[in-house]
Amino acid sequence: MRWIAALLLIPGPALAWEFSPLPVCTLRHAGEAAEVVVTYDPSLPEYAISVTLAEGTWPAAPLFAIAFQGGAALTITTDRHVRSPDGRTLTVTDRGFGNVLNGLEFNGVAQAMSGGRTVPVALDGAAAPVRAFRGCPSLATS
Repeated sequence: MRWIAALLLIPGPALAWEFSPLPVCTLRHAGEAAEVVVTYDPSLPEYAISVTLAEGTWPAAPLFAIAFQGGAALTITTDRHVRSPDGRTLTVTDRGFGNVLNGLEFNGVAQAMSGGRTVPVALDGAAAPVRAFRGCPSLATS
């Protein structure tokens, strides 16, 4: 029985959403299926979202979409995504990310989709870090 209790105390993967203002404004979520990183770099000025798969690769495809569900449902689709050389990461950049931030803050789950592959992203606990991201000093001075 003690070994079961000991196993329960072993830390698992961090599944929380985290915000950091340095070196650029960054939101990060390491989920079971994928890691999601949202950044804003005021020197460009540009936002980016990257979805890196825990296993496998994203297929080469003409479109990338994120469907936000629960609360303020929204689907964003783009053909301006870039697939990393190893195929594990898809990245989208843009000068405005209001819809992405709204989707992250006001919904319960997101589905990242490309080329027939769909990856769930839990948004539990994302709201407060998204609000911190929106208030990032780099965003306020840009």
